[in-house]
Amino acid sequence: MQTPVNTFKQALAQKRPQIGLWQGLASHYSTEICAGAGFDWLLIDGEHSPNDLRSILQQAQTIAGYPGTHAVARIPVGQGHVGTMIIKQYLDLGIQSLLVPMVDTAEQAREIVRAMRYPPDGIRGMAGGRASRWGRYPNYGKEANAQLCLLVQVETQQALDNLDAIAAVEGVDGVFIGPADLSASLGYVGNMGHEKVQAAIADAIGRINKAGKAAGILHNDEAPARKYLELGCTFVAVGQDTVLLARATSALAAKFKSQ
Repeated sequence: MQTPVNTFKQALAQKRPQIGLWQGLASHYSTEICAGAGFDWLLIDGEHSPNDLRSILQQAQTIAGYPGTHAVARIPVGQGHVGTMIIKQYLDLGIQSLLVPMVDTAEQAREIVRAMRYPPDGIRGMAGGRASRWGRYPNYGKEANAQLCLLVQVETQQALDNLDAIAAVEGVDGVFIGPADLSASLGYVGNMGHEKVQAAIADAIGRINKAGKAAGILHNDEAPARKYLELGCTFVAVGQDTVLLARATSALAAKFKSQ
């Protein structure tokens, strides 16, 4: 058996737009419904959703049953000893692509790259677990580094100030702009649509692309999501399972309660 090729990483390198959906319900049952929809990638959220390693594994296994859809997992934290431990655990589940929140400096990005890679390029601990299919991928230890995809999340003014240096870090495949936290950092809490926030996002997309990396973002509404694609984003999440459920149930209830 051969170590699987990360087709999502390939698509980002080739600048082929990847349309995704956020998974926050922490359920492999709802994830399977979304996996069958035809999205290029699904984001399993370990930061703001009640997921643990077992539920993340279940969802990743479910997504694997739909070959056209790639599982990306967001870890809760990426820096320091705890971040290194969590990165190792997520990778040992066999997840090839990670989104890491709150990356503010190039040094933090380099630290995360090292945590994701086996020696001599990094410090990831060796283990014969699920990632190598318990040794059935005989060359996994030598091939894994090349197939891992790192997406770092830029979502503060400090991160914008350091964006060029962050994007230049070898081993960073993409930079994801977190619009909600970014708007708060810029002084416009809850107002992602503010002209200054949007100007900062547009500028960031341009800088990420200039560095040769893939730019990404999330938006639940169609028009802004299409605008970000036009601005040059390569991977865009166009909705969240929780938001879709909340909107649909509220609309359905309103139809009948209003009568």
